[in-house]
Amino acid sequence: MQDKPHPRRRGWRIVRRIGLGLLGLVAVLGIAGALWNALALRHYRSANPPPGKLYAVNGHTMHLYCTGSGTPAIVLESGRGEDFTVWAKIQPALSRSTRTCSYDRAGFGWSEPQPGTRDANSVARQLHALLLEAGITAPVVLMGHSAGGVYIRAYASQFPAAVAGLVFVDASTPEQARTMPPAVAALEQHSALEYTMLKSMFALGIVRLSGRCTAVLPGFEAYAGWIRANTCVPSQIDAYRREVAGWPASLAETAHSGPYGGLPVLIFSRDPAQALPPGFPLRVSAALFQQTNLLWDGLQEKLKQLSTRSRRIVARRSGHYIQWDRPDLLNREVPAFILHIRDGITAPDNGSTKTE
Repeated sequence: MQDKPHPRRRGWRIVRRIGLGLLGLVAVLGIAGALWNALALRHYRSANPPPGKLYAVNGHTMHLYCTGSGTPAIVLESGRGEDFTVWAKIQPALSRSTRTCSYDRAGFGWSEPQPGTRDANSVARQLHALLLEAGITAPVVLMGHSAGGVYIRAYASQFPAAVAGLVFVDASTPEQARTMPPAVAALEQHSALEYTMLKSMFALGIVRLSGRCTAVLPGFEAYAGWIRANTCVPSQIDAYRREVAGWPASLAETAHSGPYGGLPVLIFSRDPAQALPPGFPLRVSAALFQQTNLLWDGLQEKLKQLSTRSRRIVARRSGHYIQWDRPDLLNREVPAFILHIRDGITAPDNGSTKTE
């Protein structure tokens, strides 16, 4: 007569079967989510091919989108982790005044990753090679937002003859690492586990399930297809991580950049009186946020020392993304800045700081 299994052993068998079943279900859901995200990206990329042209730079594809005509051309440098679509509210208007070009840095949008360190000098060299490939050889006006402000300073230092002017849009500065409170600086630091988890959430379709992969902000409707084609791309987490890793080198490389003599410089800065935005990290209090704004405001004022032909505009009621919050201001002032460069004149309010 066969002995019946011990109740405890039978219980473990049931638990094991349930566990294996759950693991199988998770695996199936993961595969389905990954397939869904991949097919969605394939669909949006097929339906919305990149505007502009693709060029080979160091054997790797880079994307450049130019609209309008005239000189000097404006070249838009996005902040860290962002592609050309961040300028959706700016490029169409600026294109009515002169040729305006946005692009995707290596690893973002339609630009393939490039080997090597992702520091400011490397970014500047790749941009210069891209412009030469595109036949843009006359001096250009570089317009950089956030980290892009550091990148355009590296460009101006390496290729001074290729630069007709600089426009900073709430730009980062080399001094900020030692000026900002540690709690704020820590917001940019992420562990390897955090990067892995975020990349997995993209790859497995978890973020897409939340609707964030297809969300389009008001005013960006004309770029909606391109935005969706370049959102929730897992490989871009790696590109962002490499730029963060290269950030200390970027700050060191530009620590002594400038002054640039009489090079025309226009500075746009966020409103230091802005309130703490909803959803800001909880570990940053309103008091710390305001302290950071005042320190940032001081660094923005210091940017005027980069040139004897500089002026600064504080964008009233604007946060860090002035090109989103106050596109009217940029679309009015940058064309006037271009006209001054064309005519070879200095702005009548040279050296000033105004709030508008």
